[in-house]
Amino acid sequence: MLYVSGEAMPPTLLLRLRPLTLTVIVFELPLLLLLLLSSSRVSGGAAVAIGVNWGTASSHPLPPPQVVQLLKSNRISKVRLFDPNPSMLQALSGSDIHVALGVPNDMLRSFNSSRTAAEAWVHDNVTRYFSAAPGVRIEYIAVGDESFLLAHEDQFHPFVVGAATNIQAALTKANLGSKVKVVVPCSFDSLESESGLPSKGHFRPAVNRTMIQLLTFLSEHHSPFFATISPYQSLLQNKNTSLNFALFRAAARPHNDGHRNYKNSFDLSYDTLVTALYSSGFPGMEIVIAEIGWPTDGAADATSLLAEEFMKGLLDHLQSKSGTPLRPRHPPLETYLFSLLDEDQRNVSSGNFERHWGIFTFDGQAKYQVDLGQDSRKLANAQSVEYLPSEWCVMNNNKDLSNATAEALEACLVADCTALSPGGSCFNLSWPANMSYAFNSYYQQHDQRADHCYFGGLGLITTVDPSTETCRFSIGLRTSLSVSLPFGFSSQLMTFLLTSILVVFSP
Repeated sequence: MLYVSGEAMPPTLLLRLRPLTLTVIVFELPLLLLLLLSSSRVSGGAAVAIGVNWGTASSHPLPPPQVVQLLKSNRISKVRLFDPNPSMLQALSGSDIHVALGVPNDMLRSFNSSRTAAEAWVHDNVTRYFSAAPGVRIEYIAVGDESFLLAHEDQFHPFVVGAATNIQAALTKANLGSKVKVVVPCSFDSLESESGLPSKGHFRPAVNRTMIQLLTFLSEHHSPFFATISPYQSLLQNKNTSLNFALFRAAARPHNDGHRNYKNSFDLSYDTLVTALYSSGFPGMEIVIAEIGWPTDGAADATSLLAEEFMKGLLDHLQSKSGTPLRPRHPPLETYLFSLLDEDQRNVSSGNFERHWGIFTFDGQAKYQVDLGQDSRKLANAQSVEYLPSEWCVMNNNKDLSNATAEALEACLVADCTALSPGGSCFNLSWPANMSYAFNSYYQQHDQRADHCYFGGLGLITTVDPSTETCRFSIGLRTSLSVSLPFGFSSQLMTFLLTSILVVFSP
């Protein structure tokens, strides 16, 4: 603890000070000036920087040129990519959209051990897009995707600092070191708080040493700390978190942490990170929210109505620039919403809601209305979307249905049946409509090939839309990827998915 005029100086007053100048400043400046410095870096007239995450774990992805047009139509000026997909980067060329470009986790070990490999990656995925007019505005290289995630154990995080260091060296060699910042997105379970309150926040002991090395690297290069905040998952995992608290509702019961009162889950989570940074010796490090959102299907409280309420509450809070109790008038440097589009191939180990984070459906249609920078106009939908024919695969009720459940479960091994989960938009479908949903999902993922609507003779192709008021039977897009189980989609994860929907497959 540091002191000014004989009084203990709380962490709040130190947040804007760089560690190397701290001991000089705190003894020479009066307390009032310190308070002014703590908030002077936030301009009252500057717009809050909002971006989106654009993932690719989809069996039928919307073509990149249409996605870029969707971004531009809604005046979204920042996007985060999880890997250097050439077609996505090419579509972003000349768009004037700022890009945070991801390095996949499975490349960390290689980049950690080989600067040559890092240089080759930078040349192929960064330099070529900078040098080719009109170019892509790559702003960040995001090394790894939540490599500190508890579920990953020690699989990735031991290599992340070395990989980041070699990527930084490669950028410098390419004369891009001053134009592109290297960052490392961190999952929120990198943090712990025994009391569940910010004042006890710290990094997990198992990753603390690596985290200190990372923070030192970021500080040396003046790069921000990228962190995920997930109020929805906090709601699921923490019995002390209420829906009102997660959704920024005025009726929420405040959480008291000493003399500080927290009125919403976002501020509480954010200040837990602030405390961890302060305790680690980096009180003034800028923070970027790498992922934050609310799912719309696949679980309880995952609805479009609640997602809209959450997004409006979050954006209003950010636009107010009120900051948090530990960083008043100092909102995040940038915030990337999660996510732009639904992805039907996302890993569901943490819940079936994982495939429903999109503000837009997989085909680029807005699920709800929120102001992303389009001046309160309605969100613009994707245009000229090319669908497969208006055909659906349903169960033929005139057949022997004794084996129907087994056929539906087999379909869901590949198809996305998460909307059938308890709390999901299709959970209330009666039998055999829920069987038809599984059949159709499988059929669409396989590009409506007739042999994929067989199911032991139980399948029937129809031109009558079986959708209900709450449950959409989708039609696939003309573009598609492989429908084999995605990398890392283990039998254990499949068991988790099927267990959660098995209850609906009974007459």
